[in-house]
Amino acid sequence: MESGPAIFAGTAFTLFGAALLLWTGARVLHRAPVAHGVRPAASITLATLSGVVFLALGVWCLGRI
Repeated sequence: MESGPAIFAGTAFTLFGAALLLWTGARVLHRAPVAHGVRPAASITLATLSGVVFLALGVWCLGRI
């Protein structure tokens, strides 16, 4: 009963983190801006770091089940 919210949260965090990393990688590969009005190095770093954190949080939530 208590594992339902953990499964939902873990799945949501994992999917969001993976999608953010995939989107960031595609933008970098095509040399398109990741965020408009921000230095490219800063936006790539922040987006990649956020994707890794969300992915790790999702794996942690799913591992707690």
